[in-house]
This record gives sequence, C-alpha cells and structure tokens, in this order.
Amino acid sequence: MSQAKPTIASRFRGFLPVIVDVETAGFNAATDALLEMAMVTINMDDNGKLYADERVACHVEPFEGASLDPKALAFNGIDPENPLRGALPEREALQLCFQPVRHAVKKNGCNRAILVGHNAPFDLGFINAAVDRCSYKRNPFHPFSTLDTVSLAALAVGHTVLAVSAQLSGMEWSNSEAHSAIYDADQTAELFCRIVNRWDEQVDEKPWLPQAMEEAG
Repeated sequence: MSQAKPTIASRFRGFLPVIVDVETAGFNAATDALLEMAMVTINMDDNGKLYADERVACHVEPFEGASLDPKALAFNGIDPENPLRGALPEREALQLCFQPVRHAVKKNGCNRAILVGHNAPFDLGFINAAVDRCSYKRNPFHPFSTLDTVSLAALAVGHTVLAVSAQLSGMEWSNSEAHSAIYDADQTAELFCRIVNRWDEQVDEKPWLPQAMEEAG
C-alpha cells in the first residue's frame, strides 16, 4: 500500500507557514512606525521537503503621528522621507502583502497562515498593530500563535542570532544586505526550511502524515 502524499497542511496542523520580517522606527508597535514589510510563503514538494515559494515586499509610509527613533533609523539605514522609497500607506501595504498569502493558504488547503519569524512576536506585534490601525478585516495570520526560528536555531545549531545561525547551518550571509526586510525574510525562510527538513530526515515516526493521522483516529 503506497503512502499518502505529504502536504504542508497536514505537516503544520492546517497552518501555512509564512516568513515575515519588518523594519521599524523603534520597538513599540503601538507608537513606532512600520517602515518595511516582507513575506515569503513556504511550500512542500512531493517528497515532503519544504522550500521558499512566493515572496512579496514593500516600503511603508509612517502612519500619522508615528514615532521615528533616530537610533532605529541609523541601525536599519532607512530614510522615511526619501521619495525614492516608493512607500505605500499602511492599508495598501497590508493588501499587497496579504493577497498572495491568502492565495497560498487556499491553494494549499490550509485554514490560515502562521507567522514565522526571527523573534516572531516582534514582527507579529507590528503587523497586528497596523491591522488594528487600518481596521483591516482580512488578516490571514493567526492572531497570536507563531513559529520562531530563534528557538529552532537554538535547538538545531546552538545559536540564536540570525546571521550566526544561518552561517552555522551552511548558508551564506551578507552583512551589507542584512536589515532589509526582504533579505532577512529570505534568509529566515531558508533557515526555517533547512531546520525542519533536517529534522524530518532524522525522525522515523512522522505523525503528521495523512495515514498516520487516520490511524490515530
């Protein structure tokens, strides 16, 4: 009897992992500006291996009255006043980034997306704050559950810093490209896939496979 084809929906209990990275003008999601946002959807091949799929990113206009911490701007190198950024208002930015996520959720037979990030609660906090400010009704992400590559990297390679964890996992890292939302999201996606794929190769019992779930009742 042939085994059922693995699916990403069965692997993550109906959730679609989506890597998210944001660049901000501070640490307080309620008061500090969201300046960049990037998302990378995760898919699964016929052998059950995860890979990065669609990616989307945009610059975001600071919301009215937003705080802009000079130290945060110096760290990420973003000039919010630069007209060449092509920044979008928060609602348009959310729509642009959420649309492919909703499509991927539906395409993969998942119930909703789950945010994957490096220090994921930080990214989710800024996404949720923007959603609340815009009264956005079609947020595809679970409101509080996340998958955090900080914890996964601590387990897999014994480190928690993204750059070091990536390199310990055999990935290349560019300090000059780091701290842009799309670069960090791409690297986090690769790190997440490597860790999960490596784990899945090493374990004999795979209770997330469809036939195993049926047997468990």
